[in-house]
Amino acid sequence: MHLMLTEKQLRVLRFFRDYRNQHGLAPTLEEAAQALGVSKITIHEHLRHLEEKGAIRRDRAKARAVAILFDPDEERNHGRRVVSELPILGVVAAGRPIEAVEHAEVVPLTDLVPTGDDHYVLRVTGKSMIEDHIDDGDYVVIKRQSSARNGDIVVAVVDGEEATLKRYFFENGRVRLQPANSALSPIFPERCEVRGVLRGVVRRMR
Repeated sequence: MHLMLTEKQLRVLRFFRDYRNQHGLAPTLEEAAQALGVSKITIHEHLRHLEEKGAIRRDRAKARAVAILFDPDEERNHGRRVVSELPILGVVAAGRPIEAVEHAEVVPLTDLVPTGDDHYVLRVTGKSMIEDHIDDGDYVVIKRQSSARNGDIVVAVVDGEEATLKRYFFENGRVRLQPANSALSPIFPERCEVRGVLRGVVRRMR
């Protein structure tokens, strides 16, 4: 897929892509205008052209509903095979060495890391979930939803300001956000807005 985009359109498209990757939702016109040093009208016009060219999809009834359909930086990978599954070569014990025997099986990568417009990725900072094996610098795959079951690990906005990753419990008429770190105390927020539920953890080994 190749689109003819101007440098200014590419700049706006990359900003919306990066903002969505970092925050899990698109910026408002005002946020984009402030960050890029232009007017809201200019951002609106760029988005209109990007939508006409098939680079994005918008829901005009919602302020932050901009889906990225085209990533210009993926063009660098043109001609390379996109790997969507990996072979399972057997089993290996962590306690003692055994032979890994090859089997004719594959695992789709989407089974390990869910994808789609209702999923996004956040980078973890801190060690409040370390006892659930979620460490500082890990990437968490989040399914966007506004409700959760007791025990789910959620991304929640606390008291309208701070976003946090914790286990969610609703008990005795109030929400408890429980860290997985015995050195930390649970949070009992006055207001809690669930933004998504954990679906996977990705760790890059150095």
